[in-house]
Amino acid sequence: MNTLTGYLRQAGTALRFLLFATLVLGVAYPLAVFGIGQLIAPYQANGSILKDSSGAPAASALIVQAAANDSGVQDPRWFHARPSAVKWDPASSSASNLGPNDQKLLDAVTTNRSEVAAAEGVGAAAVPPDAVTASGSGLDPDISPAYAQLQIARVAAANGLSTDAVASLVQQHTSSGLAAFLGQPSVNVTALNLAVAAAARPSQPAQSK
Repeated sequence: MNTLTGYLRQAGTALRFLLFATLVLGVAYPLAVFGIGQLIAPYQANGSILKDSSGAPAASALIVQAAANDSGVQDPRWFHARPSAVKWDPASSSASNLGPNDQKLLDAVTTNRSEVAAAEGVGAAAVPPDAVTASGSGLDPDISPAYAQLQIARVAAANGLSTDAVASLVQQHTSSGLAAFLGQPSVNVTALNLAVAAAARPSQPAQSK
């Protein structure tokens, strides 16, 4: 009997602790973290969602939105992102895992440099490193200001905008202040392309019904 009573006492203690832990760790703590996030940083807590010119949610600023065909060729109307080992598929995230001395990586860099140079009408030496190398995630939305500036003429021509107007958009979307101080200046391709789309929309011819 004493043994049974001891077991029941231990089971009761365990059950009370389980209920307490569930309330504290499974309910109170998640609600507190959610509330603090909504209070202090609602934009980041809700996924860093960018909106289009109509105010509708369009994309997350944390994930690149690359308009590309099945072969991985990016649409010339938009600023191009860095190469991606997963073809910018948000359902996966990965790097190529090729070492710096791997011939496959060297060949890919050479090919990418030639393609970028041809697309932008510049010499291969003018192509910045981030234009030919993938990020670790394959979904990085940021490119260097040098790569963004290299694409201004093409994007402006494809959208019927002046190069000055597109250059201004690049400048507006180049990070500065603390973000640039902690890392280096960068340009968010996803946000920049939404700005280009908004700037180009009024100049697009109306479609007949």
